[in-house]
Amino acid sequence: MVLSNQKLPGYRFPLAVIGYAVWLYHRFTLSDRDVEELLLERGICVTRESIRTWCIKFSDLLAQGLRHREPRRGSRWYLDEMHVDVGGITHWLWRAIDEHGIVLDVVLQRHRDTEAAKSFFVRLLGEHDIPETVHTDKLWSYGAALRELPVLHSVEHVQVVSTARCNHPVEQSHRPTRRQERQQRGFRSRRRAQGFLDLHARITNLHHPARCTVPAHHRRHHQQQAFTLWGEVVRQVA
Repeated sequence: MVLSNQKLPGYRFPLAVIGYAVWLYHRFTLSDRDVEELLLERGICVTRESIRTWCIKFSDLLAQGLRHREPRRGSRWYLDEMHVDVGGITHWLWRAIDEHGIVLDVVLQRHRDTEAAKSFFVRLLGEHDIPETVHTDKLWSYGAALRELPVLHSVEHVQVVSTARCNHPVEQSHRPTRRQERQQRGFRSRRRAQGFLDLHARITNLHHPARCTVPAHHRRHHQQQAFTLWGEVVRQVA
């Protein structure tokens, strides 16, 4: 991955190092200390506190840059919510993906009621076209929110029964978040968690479907495109 050697005012290391460190942290299930060691192996002596600061400082900017470069997504939405502890307080992580497994959006909310579902739908509609079908579990909040939003009255609502949820695509999409949550030993701040989850989802989309059973030359071509796009987004930070 080749990035600019341009430096930001107030930062000792160039964007090449900052962008690479942030990418490593979000691309793989690594801790700050793991990234510190990988950089040290390449002759770059950075403290894990610097890496943590970079991830906090640049998460929103990089996530927005990737979001604005994403192509139009599919017309079938899969929605689900999962329990997350943030600083010892119960939150719900709402996630939506399309039929290709691409994450449309993720958002942390304190509640799991109609207003929470409605606000999530409004957020999705602000970024994406009206879907043809919405797949959810049997949480009543989804149906109530759909009824309260006139723009979604014509959308087909498919409810997935509990016994089939193990194969529900969005359930699989939750797994990387759970792995990283365990690696970080939980989230401590709602704002920090939301920033991490936004960028984590965008980088996952950027490299999708890197690990699928596709021919090697197609996978390498896709990865090279992802590296080039990431470099463009990092340079935009300057």
